[in-house]
Amino acid sequence: MNDIRRTVLWVVFTMSLFLLWDAWNKHIGQPSLFSPVTGTTATAPKAPVAVGDATTAGVPAASSAGAVPSAVPNGAAAPSSAVPVVAASEVVTVSTDTVRAQFDSRGGQLVRLELLKHADHNTADGPVVLFDRSTDRIYLAQTGLIATQAGLTLPNHLSPMKVLDGPRALADGQKSLTVSFESQEPGGVKLIKSFTFERGSYTVAVKHEVINGTAAAVSPSLYLQLARDGNAPKGESSMYFTFTGPAMYTDVGKFRKVEFKDIDKGKAEHEKSANDGWIAMVQHYFTSVWLMPPGQKREYRTAKVSSNLYSIAMVTELGEIAPGASKTFDASLYAGPQEENKLAAMAPGLELVKDYGWFRILASPLFWVLDKLNGVFGNWGWAIVGLVVLLKLAFYSLNAHAYRSMGKMKAVSPRVNEMRERYKDKPQQMQQEMMRIYKEEKVNPLGGCLPIFAQMPFFIALYWVLLSSAEMRNAPWILWITDLSAKDPYYILPVLMTASSLLQVAIGTKPPDPMQARMMWMMPLAFGVMFFFFPAGLVLYWLTNNILSIAQQWYINKKLGVAQITK
Repeated sequence: MNDIRRTVLWVVFTMSLFLLWDAWNKHIGQPSLFSPVTGTTATAPKAPVAVGDATTAGVPAASSAGAVPSAVPNGAAAPSSAVPVVAASEVVTVSTDTVRAQFDSRGGQLVRLELLKHADHNTADGPVVLFDRSTDRIYLAQTGLIATQAGLTLPNHLSPMKVLDGPRALADGQKSLTVSFESQEPGGVKLIKSFTFERGSYTVAVKHEVINGTAAAVSPSLYLQLARDGNAPKGESSMYFTFTGPAMYTDVGKFRKVEFKDIDKGKAEHEKSANDGWIAMVQHYFTSVWLMPPGQKREYRTAKVSSNLYSIAMVTELGEIAPGASKTFDASLYAGPQEENKLAAMAPGLELVKDYGWFRILASPLFWVLDKLNGVFGNWGWAIVGLVVLLKLAFYSLNAHAYRSMGKMKAVSPRVNEMRERYKDKPQQMQQEMMRIYKEEKVNPLGGCLPIFAQMPFFIALYWVLLSSAEMRNAPWILWITDLSAKDPYYILPVLMTASSLLQVAIGTKPPDPMQARMMWMMPLAFGVMFFFFPAGLVLYWLTNNILSIAQQWYINKKLGVAQITK
């Protein structure tokens, strides 16, 4: 039964990876092996977005609020309520110990964010760039006001703003740094945006102060928006799929991912309003999230702004502001790695941006154990090894039963092989005779297979934990493995993993069918090629599992009498 067990395991896992690879190809517009491409994926803008052009509304109006201005200027005519167009704007750079941020004074937009403690695997030397406005990527964080009264002009993220004086770099010993932008509408409603960065943090406190300089009361709404193109992040592997796109959470609707293609078709389904929740843009390892105070009524909107450009926004009413009065509203912007424990502490459900898919019910507790082991070892690599050891111990009795069953199958294999040769031209009679032998010898042909199926969900869940955990980025193990989220630079771990898989085949039961025997040798080689492109943490996990399986099989055979059974 060892051959059946290994065949099932390799086929299921290999086909799963193959289907994921095919799904990814379809996602990026490449031809599928099963169906032709039905459309093409638009590319990112080929030139920097001009800052002097306004555009029409990008997010549809809902309830009493007006429309959120488009995410980026695209050259279309300005709406009648738009602020005057300006020819130029100032780019302001802010630096802390964790990020380097760039703001456009036009609207106080956050147009670039470098995560200084996370190296970009796609560049020789440089940090991960999350927000960006370049020839390759559009990804922005924006806020502004929406008028609910006819003829009223309010500052938004396209409005000209003045940068207020203040420091631009976090000095030694300084805990926080604030940069502020003030709209320039004399005699109208003024908006002051203040972004406060904290040392060691990826969360930015964003305060909006609305000052009513008109002679009448105003009742504006405030929007918080994330906009980006629909392309996958640069350098994403074609060997596995990870979600990129908008997401949101409410207590009623829970966590929901919104596909770009659904926004394209106008079929994006999500909660439209709530008194809680948040919005996010998600990609592999990183996310950006807008947070409002709990209990604040808000609307949720998604929109296709232009070709291959999408937005997700929260809109909230600020209430009436009397002439000469002001009102402040505090929000938070998180832009950084998907570190599960930190996200869970920030807001309900925020840890769900770390995408475990269908296996979350198992993956979450596995990550909890992995995190505790990292606390013990102080090394994520050894934590992976320790977790695989714990799983092997947990399933020891199941594996013992499987190996006993395989031992019995090996014992009767001479009789089965002789019978197969005798009845090779009579398949029905062969099957009947085989079942008679199994019954006489009290052998369950599935006894070695079922325990493997019972364990597979746990190991697949661990696979997704290791694939999704930003905690593995830049995390070293030993010697040449300096980043568990990157592939082995010398391919040593994939070679060892492939060798251990071949060793498992060598010591296992030999299939009677020569074709099946050749397939058993080919599968580890084909499977091993895939692992050459996988993160080192994943390869370490599978290598450890293989080594422990070999040792466990030897131990169970020796200590539990399997060897005697097979004689």
